[in-house]
Amino acid sequence: MKKIILIFVFLVGCLQLSAQQDPHFAQFFDNMLFVNPAYAGSRDVLNVTGIHREQWMGFAGRPTSTTISMHSPLSYRSIGVGLTFVDDKVGPFKQNLFYGDFSYSLKFKNKSKLAFGIKGGLNLINIGTGNLNVNDDSDIAFSQSVSNLMRPNFGAGIYYHSAKFFLGASTPKFIEKSYDESETNKEKRHYFFNVGGIIPVNRFLKLRPILQTKLTVGAPISIDASCAAILREKLYIGAIYRVDAAFGAYVQYQIAPSFRFGIATEFGTQEIRQYNSGTFEVMASYELVFRKDGVRSPRYF
Repeated sequence: MKKIILIFVFLVGCLQLSAQQDPHFAQFFDNMLFVNPAYAGSRDVLNVTGIHREQWMGFAGRPTSTTISMHSPLSYRSIGVGLTFVDDKVGPFKQNLFYGDFSYSLKFKNKSKLAFGIKGGLNLINIGTGNLNVNDDSDIAFSQSVSNLMRPNFGAGIYYHSAKFFLGASTPKFIEKSYDESETNKEKRHYFFNVGGIIPVNRFLKLRPILQTKLTVGAPISIDASCAAILREKLYIGAIYRVDAAFGAYVQYQIAPSFRFGIATEFGTQEIRQYNSGTFEVMASYELVFRKDGVRSPRYF
């Protein structure tokens, strides 16, 4: 375990720059499959999760993102498979992502697992410049729209997890391809690192801290921190903080053993905060158990 942590710290230290191209979510801990294919099947059940995000409410052309993921272990318990769909819009730019995920897990005597995953799929990109107000009508950058441009891609990840701790590293898209022939519109390779765990306080209360670091060339490192108080295994009350970008809170409730619902809100810490009403998210997660012997319950990540 110490070696895994040292490798994680070393990788974070080697990478210096990052950017936000793909959509991010306040409830990122419920969207792990989107960034790490090794997460597929890790919950030991068929899991279907959806998150819808409205960012910078009241701001014209604001980012709007929806993600739906589904993953499950196969009858051979070391293999997991998953599917991810993302609809992402900001200004004239719209992308739809369709990806499949595959993982293989090594099992240890302490019941922890080390999973290796790969993902593959495509981005469907549309850029409509017709409704933009431009100062120079002869600017080539705004003279043509992009319609149904397909960009295939693939990624990989590693994920170690036990009942009370997890650690992951991944890059969901390896290929850096431009939307046109320019270098400025090139998709950048993102690197994600996640770590989290469960801290029992008493028989009724647990704390769940989670940290996500995102890196790529072109912008400062993005760090998301979350800590939730879990009451009686049903009510999740949490705070979130994105360094130098936003802070917020979320509430989730385990309505039934198989169904959890949550809402979240964020408020930016930058100047653009003056021109919008904040960011809001809704999340729903459903799990279906096929195994006769049941599964480990509850599952915290």
